[in-house]
Amino acid sequence: MIRSFFLPAVTLLTAIVFVGRLISLQLLNSSYKLLSNSNAVIQNSIYPERGYIYDRNQKLLVSNQPVYDLMSIPENIIPFDTLELSKILRTSKAELKEKIKSARTFSVKLPSIIFGKISKERNAVIQEKIWKYPGFFLQKNSIRHYPIPIASNLLGYVSEVNKNDIKKDNYYRSGELIGRQGIEEYYELLLRGKKGKKFYQKDHFNRIIGPYKEGKFDMPVEGAENLFLTIDMELQQYGEELLQNKRGAIVAIEPKTGEVLSLVSAPGYDPNMLVGRERSKNFEKLVLDTLAKPLFDRGLQAQYAPGSPFKTLNALIALQEGVIDNETAFLCKKGHFYAHGMFMECHCRPGTKNNLLSGLYRSCNTYFANIYRRIIDKAGENVEEGMNVWNEHLKSFGLGNYLGYDLPIGKKGFIPDASYYNYWYNKGGWKSATVVSNAIGQGELLTTPIQMANFTAAIANRGYFIQPHFLKSINNDNLNKVYEKKETSIDSIHFESVIDGMHQVVEIGTARVAKIKGIEVCGKTGTVENFIKINGVKTTLSDHSIFIAFAPKEDPKIALAVYVENGYWGARWAAPIASLMIERYLNRSVKRKWLEERMLNGSLLEEYEKPYSGKPFVINE
Repeated sequence: MIRSFFLPAVTLLTAIVFVGRLISLQLLNSSYKLLSNSNAVIQNSIYPERGYIYDRNQKLLVSNQPVYDLMSIPENIIPFDTLELSKILRTSKAELKEKIKSARTFSVKLPSIIFGKISKERNAVIQEKIWKYPGFFLQKNSIRHYPIPIASNLLGYVSEVNKNDIKKDNYYRSGELIGRQGIEEYYELLLRGKKGKKFYQKDHFNRIIGPYKEGKFDMPVEGAENLFLTIDMELQQYGEELLQNKRGAIVAIEPKTGEVLSLVSAPGYDPNMLVGRERSKNFEKLVLDTLAKPLFDRGLQAQYAPGSPFKTLNALIALQEGVIDNETAFLCKKGHFYAHGMFMECHCRPGTKNNLLSGLYRSCNTYFANIYRRIIDKAGENVEEGMNVWNEHLKSFGLGNYLGYDLPIGKKGFIPDASYYNYWYNKGGWKSATVVSNAIGQGELLTTPIQMANFTAAIANRGYFIQPHFLKSINNDNLNKVYEKKETSIDSIHFESVIDGMHQVVEIGTARVAKIKGIEVCGKTGTVENFIKINGVKTTLSDHSIFIAFAPKEDPKIALAVYVENGYWGARWAAPIASLMIERYLNRSVKRKWLEERMLNGSLLEEYEKPYSGKPFVINE
């Protein structure tokens, strides 16, 4: 009995399900109705204005200005005077035809950009005659505008998406814009907002006759976010002026927060160059400048030997490992140190005896060569253990790795360990004297300017740093994100001795030019050897001038690193520039006009044009 009713019941239930689904698809679900009407309905994207970018003091860095895109729906185009339209657009007839051909290849039914970024002045001219050209219409858009042309590498730029962009994210369509490099790329999702859609009805001649269903299915745009950066616009602009006609970088950090106050890469470029119709031509010029490299962010990507500022870290490691104390002294017998074929010239007079304090402010290579060897030789013959201990201490300061800042580019630098030297010299084939150049920040060491500024902030904080970052708030609301606090492997008790030495560097040592009345500045100069191989011969070029510093000594507000390529020695360019940055930031003005004028007007362009000198390879400072 039950079986006789089972089959009819299943059949009836199946029929009900199918009928219900048909009702849903044909009568209730509007998306399928839209799809069935696709030949009579056209969809246009509506773009939100890209988010604005401000500095830490709410000063505008990046805004937008209106432009227009000439669009076309290829199937609606009828024969027209191509010569006249090309003249109106100020382009060639051949280029106009090529653009229309590309639009047809993309889709005959969907709108494509024929010419983008048309100014409002040119738009007014085109609007008067657009009626002559069925199938064409103008669509409002916007492009980036930089009220003050600074921080080009930091901010990045926007350009049209390519095939790879579209493949990675189907949100984008041909002709749309996407952030490239810097803040524009890293925070693309916040800055772009979300485009909306409008649907229009077409008649049997394929002409738009009005909104479809009175806009019932239109989707509103979602506004972009405005970003407030940690950068101080005035300090950034000042740093770029100081590095005018020089190559190098300045990175300044607020030690207590990890907020990056300034990221200067020189030479830079006017960011307005990469906006509008001339963008491609200007971009090609910048890319082809392989000597000055204006698109190369030296603050994040350039890897230099850290030089004498690295001595501060070797001092901290030696104190932590207990191989020296504050009074441990070494005799600089001949005014230089020589080991394993490495000659290190000192600033000390022959016969000078240095402890930690005087070793720092005199930058004595002999002193630091000896304490470095004590670190590596602490375990006796087992130099591998000493080398790896040294390596781990340095990693705790963020060296040899990415710092995790919120920009899409950077380099890791390099800190050697025992395995590295085992590879080059074979196990047991090296000892502390073999690699003693590490004592003074030369050898195989590589660091980026932001890493240098960051470890300077760690010293200023007496043993910790906050992950460096560039975003302060979104829409001027506080971020919920807590940036990671990282403790170094050095006990806080050891930092005061090194900080005292850095203070004396400025007061009576190699960086007296960096003294600022009323501000206790702590710093360390560096002169970094710069060499290449020419025909297999190691050839020395002009040294790099570098300086790290923080101020004030107590309760530091700014820590920074300055690199000036081919700047000879630390106190010549880097130290004065750093001290001017400190004075400008803390006092909001500069009183030492004589020094400011010297740095602003100083140029190294002749140095960059010199042929290689071929000097012998000697390490100074």
